[in-house]
Amino acid sequence: MQGRRGCFITLEGLDGAGKSTHVQWLVEHIQSQGIPVLCTREPGGTALGEQLRQMVLSQPMHLKTETLLMFAARCEHIQTVIQPALRTGKWVVCDRFTDASYAYQGGGRELGAEAIAALEQWVHPDLQPDRTWLFDVPLDVARERLARSRDLDRFEKEGDAFFERTRRAYHERAQQCPGRLRVVDSTRPMEAVRAELRGQAQELIAAWRAFGSEEAGA
Repeated sequence: MQGRRGCFITLEGLDGAGKSTHVQWLVEHIQSQGIPVLCTREPGGTALGEQLRQMVLSQPMHLKTETLLMFAARCEHIQTVIQPALRTGKWVVCDRFTDASYAYQGGGRELGAEAIAALEQWVHPDLQPDRTWLFDVPLDVARERLARSRDLDRFEKEGDAFFERTRRAYHERAQQCPGRLRVVDSTRPMEAVRAELRGQAQELIAAWRAFGSEEAGA
């Protein structure tokens, strides 16, 4: 793996869309192909990031404060975890990344995309996921799944209008980044969703290995 950058994969979606159900499965599938994988999440992923996560998910705060804390956690995460792993050839699978900021703060909280784009350019101008899967379900399905899962954090307690704006912002991101961001219909049975993910993951793996072979022969 030495010298070959790893692949950066992110999973996105509304709370209750089923995203987290597939994270560990995806990691294990990639590992089964002989590829080392780092599994992480946002906000979080570092000791500092996990502290900031607890603050953001539980403490009321100004929208700008919330957004800046998200990017502060992300900056630490990128510099100390994500980039070092990618440089050693590891794949990184991350539960949420900057698309979530566009959706939740930019869309749901109506900050707008311009401020998020400025912070993105400052914090990670040269880093984007190689593939993002957006797990999508109608709001009523997401709400039903959340209601039977666990205690809700302050984002999950938001009203329907917030989540409709968030979902709409996610779909706008998918339209803007069609090569990278793929929408996955998460209302289907789990095996159907995983079959789609497996097929796309195998395409990524094949392309990554082929690129590495080209580099070795150059």
